[in-house]
Amino acid sequence: MINKIAASVEEALAPIQDGATVLIGGFGGAGQPAELIDGLIAQGAQDLVIVNNNAGNGETGLAALLKAGQVRKIICSFPRQADSHIFDALYRSGKLELELVPQGNLAERIRAAGAGIGAFFTPTGFGTLLAEGKETREINGRQYVLEYPIHADYALIKAETGDRWGNLVYRKTARNFGPIMASAAKVTIASVHDIVELGSLDPEAVVTPGLYVQHVVKVARTATGPAGFKSA
Repeated sequence: MINKIAASVEEALAPIQDGATVLIGGFGGAGQPAELIDGLIAQGAQDLVIVNNNAGNGETGLAALLKAGQVRKIICSFPRQADSHIFDALYRSGKLELELVPQGNLAERIRAAGAGIGAFFTPTGFGTLLAEGKETREINGRQYVLEYPIHADYALIKAETGDRWGNLVYRKTARNFGPIMASAAKVTIASVHDIVELGSLDPEAVVTPGLYVQHVVKVARTATGPAGFKSA
C-alpha cells in the first residue's frame, strides 16, 4: 500500500545530507514552508545550496536558516529587501555565495528541470552582467541568452491539503513555486494542513500529482506566518 505520510517533520527531513541542493517554495511569506525550514535548521544539514524567490525576511523562516550558517550558496531573484539584514551581513562578509537570477528565468529554469528540457534561450538578462560568460544567440533579429535547468536533490513546499499518495491541492497564491519545484527535485517533501482519505480530492483540483511527491507531513495551521505574514 502506498503511504507517503511522514509521522513528523523530523522523520521527513532526516535523509537530507550536507551539500544538498534544496528548492524552497514561497513568495515572501505566502506558501513558505516555515515548519519544514525550522525542521531543517534543527536537522543540521550543512553546506546547502538553497533556491528560493528571495533571501529571507527578518529573522524567521529562510532568514533563520541563513543565520544558522547552514547555507553555502543561495540562488534567488530578490536577495535584498528592507528587512533582509541577515543575507546582507553574510553576503558582504563573504560567508554566502549568491547567484542572482531574474524571476521569470528562475521559474523557467526550475520548470525546465521538471520537464526534461536541456536548456533554453531567453531574452531576459542579455546585455547585462547576468549574461557574462553565457552563450548568446540572435534569433529572428533578437538577442537571447542560454540558460540551464536548476535540478535539486530536495524540494520543501507547502500545500493546503494532501492524501497518502502525495496528491496536493494548494491555497490560492500560496501555490506559487510549489508545483514546478516538486517536479524538479529528486525528493519532494510537502507540508499540508489537512490530510484527507484517498479519493476525496477532486482530480480536477489536484495541482501536483503524487508522482512528484515522496513525503507528506501534516502541520498545524497558525494565524500568522514568518515575518508577520498572514498564513497561506
